[in-house]
Amino acid sequence: MKRVIVIANQKGGVGKTTTAINLSASLAEAGNQVLIIDMDPQGNTTSGLGIEKNEVENTIYELLLGQCEIEDCIHDSVCENLSVIPSNVNLAAAEIELIDTEEKEYILKKSLDQIRKKYDFILIDCPPSLNMLTINAMCAGDTVLVPIQCEYYALEGLSQLMYTINLVKERLNSKLEIEGVVFTMYDARTNLSLQVVENVKSNLDQNIYKSIIPRNVRLAEAPSYGMPVLMYDSKSTGAESYRMLAKEVMSRGEK
Repeated sequence: MKRVIVIANQKGGVGKTTTAINLSASLAEAGNQVLIIDMDPQGNTTSGLGIEKNEVENTIYELLLGQCEIEDCIHDSVCENLSVIPSNVNLAAAEIELIDTEEKEYILKKSLDQIRKKYDFILIDCPPSLNMLTINAMCAGDTVLVPIQCEYYALEGLSQLMYTINLVKERLNSKLEIEGVVFTMYDARTNLSLQVVENVKSNLDQNIYKSIIPRNVRLAEAPSYGMPVLMYDSKSTGAESYRMLAKEVMSRGEK
């Protein structure tokens, strides 16, 4: 079953982009045709997959403003089977430039509908805020995957995100579901990480992935080399954790 998965959490520093890069690479490694869309003006997913973000001609910004077709802004990444629609700092202006555009929430969806059949998975990495870009992603998506950092304030902001997801479902995209929650930056040496996991499980009536992403030096180093951890250190615990998460994501689609 082909799926468009939105990776969102308005809280920064929760491993959202790390998850976007490495989950998409793991899905591609498993033989799926994958497209990842970088909806964050920081462009970290773009550079983390080996694309020089300031040198690409067509990005998600040009697509949203109607300056190019979707095929024009799809670029190859460093991974086989994985393509990228890149982003850079220009995207920060898109929200203001689209203010008077009719049905602006559906711009991305309309473009994706043209190419959806080509891919097994389309992942969208959202900015760390609940803005127009995130709404566009949610209108185009089938499900929302929420990375949560194993730290004391993990649940803070989560209710706001769930509220936004439900609002989008109610008013803009009735098919939108919550894919699930994935724990990131888990430190087995601390009781806190374990407490956070238990706390979220008991307070959140959502699907929670069994795969937990650990704090891992290799995961942190890989983006500076412009590659996913699967290429940087294939046998690291970070790489294995994302492979396991990809398996869970794939099996969910089969149900």
